[in-house]
Amino acid sequence: MACVLITGADRGIGAALAHAYQRRGDRAIAACLGDGLTLAAAGIEVAAHVDVTSMPTLEALRKHLDGTRIDILISNAGAFHPDSFDRLDFSAMQRLYDINALGPLRVAAALTPLMGEGGKLGILTSRVGSLGDNATGGMYGYRMSKSAANQLGLNLHHELKPRGIAVMLLHPGQVATDMTRELAALGDFITPDESAAGLVRQLDALNAATPPEFRHANGMLLPW
Repeated sequence: MACVLITGADRGIGAALAHAYQRRGDRAIAACLGDGLTLAAAGIEVAAHVDVTSMPTLEALRKHLDGTRIDILISNAGAFHPDSFDRLDFSAMQRLYDINALGPLRVAAALTPLMGEGGKLGILTSRVGSLGDNATGGMYGYRMSKSAANQLGLNLHHELKPRGIAVMLLHPGQVATDMTRELAALGDFITPDESAAGLVRQLDALNAATPPEFRHANGMLLPW
């Protein structure tokens, strides 16, 4: 039985991941921004009021889990804000960077001390953060914050490899969640459960010998 901690588990992909790991018999810890009552009612262990923009809340979680070994840490918490070149909200863009790029760094800094050799860190980013895959432009704040998250993943690969902790950047696919309601025009979306199943498969395959990779939940290797 693995101990799996997922941030941003209140709903959507994070909640689906918590349920997926619980169903297969792992200890799933859902770190939620809110109270997580729906997850708790389903028997999932909840760490409430964990904000990835707040290092003190993450440090409090580490202290709460003192003595626990985390086998799989999934940095899932994220945010989206629509924009265009003629409609730029720089405050919102800074907020995206704080959540989508600095958030995973805070999570890693606070919680990887609870990990050891054989541990796995998955960072949910987005295909739109890929430089090589950007054929349309747009989504300035979101793209830039996710590109920064990808760079973070490469840094953490080098930082954590000597400790035997493997790191993977993961694109969940186009998933129908509250966060993506404004993007329906982009085409067909998969469910959070479908995305979670693919993400779990990718993390199961991750090991110490895995090079730094950016993978789609369906297994496709994505360009940086």
